[in-house]
Amino acid sequence: MPMNVSSEPEEAGLRPLSARSVVLSLLLGAHPAELPVKDLVRLVEPFGVGGSTLRAALSRMVAAGDLRRTDAVYRLSDRLLARQRRQDEALRPGTRAWDGDWEMVVITASGRGPAERADLRARLAALRLAELREGVWLRPANLDRALPDMLGSVARTYAARPDEPAPELVARLWPVDAWAATARTLLARTAAARTPADRLTAYAAAVRHLLTDPVLPPGLLPADWPGEALRAAYAGYQRELAASVGRRERAA
Repeated sequence: MPMNVSSEPEEAGLRPLSARSVVLSLLLGAHPAELPVKDLVRLVEPFGVGGSTLRAALSRMVAAGDLRRTDAVYRLSDRLLARQRRQDEALRPGTRAWDGDWEMVVITASGRGPAERADLRARLAALRLAELREGVWLRPANLDRALPDMLGSVARTYAARPDEPAPELVARLWPVDAWAATARTLLARTAAARTPADRLTAYAAAVRHLLTDPVLPPGLLPADWPGEALRAAYAGYQRELAASVGRRERAA
């Protein structure tokens, strides 16, 4: 079963901006992930978010568990700090030389409800594994990371050498052509975007798409794979946002 990526490049995962999405984009790009409300008011203004709209959004986000507030400073919640770590890793995924081994995760637990199964599937997809058949997940063992301990209670993990040729198996597990087409569309959108709102919309879609990059060994990718170009473009935008936050803080 392929990873969940946009099948139509023209859609490209673009979503309308909201006050919540602007705040999250700013905080997800900030290290540490916290900003005083006075800085947030200044930073969201170019995106068309007014002060009263911002304050209403902040209150809702605190109530929903997206943010924590201490005095007049808003910070990402632990759940969204984990998302920030995944987002940062999407920009700089650690890899190692591939020797032909594959990671294989076989789900052994039974009796789990739909919500638990969905959560586990999301966790496995976030680890850049893909489902060959129900309960069997694979990927080339080229990522420089260990599988989390939590898998020990629900699955068994193995190093495997499939008989099927690696390029054919990759084609069954990941829609690499569709992923690349969407990435090229996003690169064009980010390059063409001029207003702060349009740029944020395009780059937010870019980072969501990068989270689904399978990060395969170079020998299993097309020669013109656009993953690194999209990664570099988003990293540049992140630096711009960080510089903007720094300028606002110095001016305050």
